[in-house]
Amino acid sequence: MQDAGIEEESFFHQTDCLAMWRTGLISTLLFLCFVNTSAGGVLGKMTKSGTTAGQFLKIPVGSRAISMGGAYSAVANDMSSIYWNPAGLARISSRAAVYFVHTNWLAGTSFDFAAAAVRLESFGTLALSFTSLSMPDMPVRTEFEPEGTGEYFSAIDLAIGLTYARAITDRFLLGFNAKYAREQIWHMAASVLAFDIGIQFRTDFEWLRLGISVSNFGSKMQYEGKNTFVNYDFNPDEYGDNANIFAHLQTDKWDLPLMFRFGVAFELLNTEWNRLTAGIEARHPNDNTENISLGVEYGFRNWIYFRTGYQSIFEKDAERGLTAGFGIQYFLNPVTPLYLDYAYASWGRLTAVHRFSFEIRF
Repeated sequence: MQDAGIEEESFFHQTDCLAMWRTGLISTLLFLCFVNTSAGGVLGKMTKSGTTAGQFLKIPVGSRAISMGGAYSAVANDMSSIYWNPAGLARISSRAAVYFVHTNWLAGTSFDFAAAAVRLESFGTLALSFTSLSMPDMPVRTEFEPEGTGEYFSAIDLAIGLTYARAITDRFLLGFNAKYAREQIWHMAASVLAFDIGIQFRTDFEWLRLGISVSNFGSKMQYEGKNTFVNYDFNPDEYGDNANIFAHLQTDKWDLPLMFRFGVAFELLNTEWNRLTAGIEARHPNDNTENISLGVEYGFRNWIYFRTGYQSIFEKDAERGLTAGFGIQYFLNPVTPLYLDYAYASWGRLTAVHRFSFEIRF
């Protein structure tokens, strides 16, 4: 009877291994098909650039992720997972964490991201995040008053998100993110509710991890405000016609920048002194061509990290390219690590972008 039990246990173990192998093989084949589609899509498809609203939702978060070229959906294991793959939030082992990012973004704008997370034991991990893209006030100019009317206007985009992530098994992680997004410029504004979902799967090979995420799934955005109210003359050629009928101009509705990511992470080296991680990620956006990003991270004694990568390979008319950066882990006390990260990203004809972020885990 004991031998029969051992044989039955061995059978189920082999079955589980075969299932993991099958899952890994299917995922790899899907990835290779996606790469092939990416190369072909650049040559024969329209980019659809500029056809979505909420463009600030595409601004990447996290110095570590950016310095690795954004190939992060399978690597994600810190607070920036909220953006890249919410499932990675379940890999934070500390009870709580806070995270801050500041970036002097393009064209004189500022991008900020802040988040706080708490782990609720077996229930999972909850996080609250805030994202903003802002600009300084600018004077209102007209064709008759090019130097300004004396009025000023500003624009701001913001999003507030609630994220939940949990380890379903010791190999499978699942995460969701719900966010309220709003764009506002002067007297006009648009808002929407959007969702992200992500999974991470650690294969039977300890050094191989897969990640899939879908971001910005939601309804369309439509601008509304007092600037759409006008006085309308229905028939200006008719005597006695009322030339001051109140009317409302209807603005168009625009899709959100939906993004599908599929990534693979390789733990090439993991010893007490050295750690080497590589990532590759394929992306399918609804407002551009498919593209691929690559990234590498080297860590020395879990203290200092050096990273580099290349983003948006195969993307048509891409300005993004080489990325690089470094990070430091410093313990404020024996159980409170502080992570400081910096990233450089080339934007071609546009200015290069420098990012700084830090995370504290309690």
